[in-house]
Amino acid sequence: MGVTPQVNLPHVVAEVEQAFADYEHALRIHDVAALDRWFWYDPQTVRYGVAEILLGGEAIRQYRKTCAPVHPSRRLQRTLVTTFGDDYATVSTEFTADDSDKIGRQMQTWVRMDAGWRIVAAHVSLMP
Repeated sequence: MGVTPQVNLPHVVAEVEQAFADYEHALRIHDVAALDRWFWYDPQTVRYGVAEILLGGEAIRQYRKTCAPVHPSRRLQRTLVTTFGDDYATVSTEFTADDSDKIGRQMQTWVRMDAGWRIVAAHVSLMP
């Protein structure tokens, strides 16, 4: 049987909340270089987007070079950070923007690497 990790250690939650806020800032200003840094650059990284399936860090980087910026009115709701031990976390959020009547959903898996917190898997979807 495995050991149950400690859930939501306050210092780890604070670190992931800051990393997620920095990622979101880079997304809102379309800082492609920063966005690339937040994703683990590895063939095992996955990003399922609204209209794309990106397998591997290189595919994600290539997508970032051509994707449209998020709408400046993007707003987050119900963001939930859950951490497990010191090195693993999930971030789930909903988002809306003035250019769409759809509700967006975003989930990310974050892992602490030698270089800091990195996204190893992400999923973005829209619903009416």
